Amino acid sequence: MTDSNAPAPERTDFIRNIVREDLASGKHTHIKTRFPPEPNGYLHLGHVRAIYTDFGIAAEFAGDCNLRFDDTNPAKEDPEYVDAIQDDVHWLGYEWHDLRHASDYFGVLYLSGEKLIRDGKAFVCDLSAEEVRATRGTLTEPGTPSPYRDRSVEENLDLFRRMRAGEFPDGSRTLRAKIDMASPNMNMRDPALYRIKHVEHQNTGNAWPIYPMYDYAHALSDAIEGITHSLCTLEFEDHRPLYDWAVDNVQLHAHPELLAPLIEQGLPNEAAKPRQIEFSRLNLDYTVMSKRKLMALVNEGLVDGWDDPRMPTLQGIRRRGYTPEALKLFVSRLGLSKQNSTIDYTVLENTLREDLDSRAERRMAVLNPLKLVLTNLPADHRETLSFANHPKDESMGSREIGFSNVLWIDVEDFAEVPPKGWKRLVPGGEVRLRGAGIVRADEVVKDDAGNIVELRGWLDPESRPGMEGANRKIKGTIHWVDAATGVPTEFRLYDRLFTVPNPDDDSEGKTYRDYLNPESRGVVHGYVEAAAADAAPETRFQFERTGYFVADRRDHTPSRPVFNRAVTLRDTWMQKEG
Repeated sequence: MTDSNAPAPERTDFIRNIVREDLASGKHTHIKTRFPPEPNGYLHLGHVRAIYTDFGIAAEFAGDCNLRFDDTNPAKEDPEYVDAIQDDVHWLGYEWHDLRHASDYFGVLYLSGEKLIRDGKAFVCDLSAEEVRATRGTLTEPGTPSPYRDRSVEENLDLFRRMRAGEFPDGSRTLRAKIDMASPNMNMRDPALYRIKHVEHQNTGNAWPIYPMYDYAHALSDAIEGITHSLCTLEFEDHRPLYDWAVDNVQLHAHPELLAPLIEQGLPNEAAKPRQIEFSRLNLDYTVMSKRKLMALVNEGLVDGWDDPRMPTLQGIRRRGYTPEALKLFVSRLGLSKQNSTIDYTVLENTLREDLDSRAERRMAVLNPLKLVLTNLPADHRETLSFANHPKDESMGSREIGFSNVLWIDVEDFAEVPPKGWKRLVPGGEVRLRGAGIVRADEVVKDDAGNIVELRGWLDPESRPGMEGANRKIKGTIHWVDAATGVPTEFRLYDRLFTVPNPDDDSEGKTYRDYLNPESRGVVHGYVEAAAADAAPETRFQFERTGYFVADRRDHTPSRPVFNRAVTLRDTWMQKEG
């Protein structure tokens, strides 16, 4: 027997092992991490692993995790993204210790730039961006030092202060680190630390005509906040030497005078030396997660906005019906590694099925309705039947469903000429109506075009649940919705946005736009039982025999229900690919 009160097994991976060693050795007594998105777009599935890791590790070791917006590029940033990111983090179930912005530290970063100049570690360069690229060299050839590299400290300080004062036009000068133009790591060939941009910032307005570069600002922001373990994805591995260079050469923890602008804002002095550790990105097939491409999909009207349920954004998959628990289960099972790989989309879908199987109440819905009239019941027949909300969990209770002489069944549950192995309704044949008894189809009614518009049948009065006749052997069971009490409903049937596993592959001269799935969104109109229509937005159900659905968080109302298909009951893509 398993002890339900036993502690959960200790999670082990290379990052957690590093944290344990740092605590055991006394290097750190308190763990501090951060999740540092740039507010230039919406969070997507690729960010879930980072959020889970940053917040999860901090919680496991009784530490803290900050949410920090690395807002150093105001031309591409927007308060809309800031609000959405906070909403996403909360939706996933996390709470940050402090909410910070890199822009909170602009004063500190500027003083740090002056320190680097005084120490002979930085210089003001007049080369244009194109000229810098031309002199950077190649992977096999060293770069050419800037002709401005040997400016005096006094001249560099004067020019940097004039940059700060807004004297120079955009792009005319940069502050560059003085490192090594022959370094095998291209990031270390005198990288830019500051550039001139006369752009209004969402937080600082027009106070700054210069803005720090990401690598510089990110490293020092971590140091300012006292981050012990700076966890990031593998693409930053080549940037780690620059990260360490900025931290080691500024040494904020040893120079409290540089923190004066921070202290003036009422923020604490927590400066320390952080350590950057990289882990693999979360990549999924049948998906693109480039912010640039996602923005193009939105701007070109190829999807219905950032929260389109086909989008891999957290706003999108939330609207699709995914749960925070399913996403956490997904990334937990994948674990952490140093090896990039692409995950099969079915792994994600299966975690949602697994999660919703246990938590989603059952309801009946008919997406493609066909009228069934029970001729042996009077026209005014009305009764209620009791149904369990979940077949495996009595604690979820039960509900009452209306039952009359007119029902809606699914078109696909009747065949005038049945294929081999057919177990559903046929002329003269019988099926079991879920929870209501055994029904026989006696008559098929067609319109002038020959389309079936109605079935007329007979309900065996001795076959109701609990009666002896209910034990008769009947091969098929179908679901239904009562026509008298059922509610007209819009069903949005979502599927994968792309038709190929790697839509980023342009080797055949195509782009991701060429692989858009024309069947990724369908809309049908049918009926749900009243107990589904009355549900609050974002309530998830298993519609029996159909799939898992969620009441749309934007459009659903009890009088006009709208349900989005989150996932089918079984994987249908294996059949397509097979």
